[in-house]
Amino acid sequence: MGTVLDSHFLALTAIVTVGYQLLFFIITALLRFDKVTDFAGSTNFIIIAILTLALKGAWHFRQIVLTVLVTIWGLRLGLFLLARIIQWGEDRRFDKMRDNLGKLAFFWIFQAVWVWSVSLPVTVVNASDRNPSIEARDIIGWVMWLVGICVEATADQQKLAFKNSPINRGKWCDVGVWKYSRHPNYFGEMFLWWGIFVASTPVLSGVEWLVILGPIFLTLLLLFVSGIPLLESSADKRYGRLEEYRAYKNATSPLIPLPPAVYGALPSWFKATFLLELPLYNPGPGGDPIS
Repeated sequence: MGTVLDSHFLALTAIVTVGYQLLFFIITALLRFDKVTDFAGSTNFIIIAILTLALKGAWHFRQIVLTVLVTIWGLRLGLFLLARIIQWGEDRRFDKMRDNLGKLAFFWIFQAVWVWSVSLPVTVVNASDRNPSIEARDIIGWVMWLVGICVEATADQQKLAFKNSPINRGKWCDVGVWKYSRHPNYFGEMFLWWGIFVASTPVLSGVEWLVILGPIFLTLLLLFVSGIPLLESSADKRYGRLEEYRAYKNATSPLIPLPPAVYGALPSWFKATFLLELPLYNPGPGGDPIS
């Protein structure tokens, strides 16, 4: 079908994303019902991917593969988060937002920006007329996606099972992949979206390379804003006085999975420079976990 509003579907996907998030914002604000928040974000990715693929109508193999990968990720994450919040009963992130319409609106605006920007690689690929042969970059990107979603899904299920066990009440999750990374789910999410970007590069030309801003935005968001910093602060407040927790934190990589014996033996400067052990995650004296 070709072009709708602009040749790269950027305006169309922005309008669709704003409209979709606005709908759920209204539901949340009027009904004080926030169980569908994460589901709205995840499914928005699916809508953008399928819509742009169908509107272009080229059905190139690369376009189909990337659309399928985004759809699998969105369905898996969206259904997992929806089931989890139904089980838990409430989303504590919104405790201070339910009575503050401005803060609630800002959250939904930010979610719309997140969806639209991170979707840029698949949006531009689906809008493209170029169809070069499958090459190494495609395969590398698909493998990165596979590794990323396996790590993310495994981490999510392991932590959910850990939290659901009564014997673990009041403990931090340090089993399975959580022995090797304090935030393996975020590592998986970053890695799979960088994989989507890598798999999109054979099609990119000129200014289209700016779609790299999508995975960059996601990475910065999880590293510095709403991901790791919030969870590190929360864990430090709950467990920071426990020697076992401080030992776990000092021996466990914040993001990239590594054996504790290896990570714990590395010097602090190496951890901070190459493995993202940022001062932001260790606000105590000398950069140690707070106590």
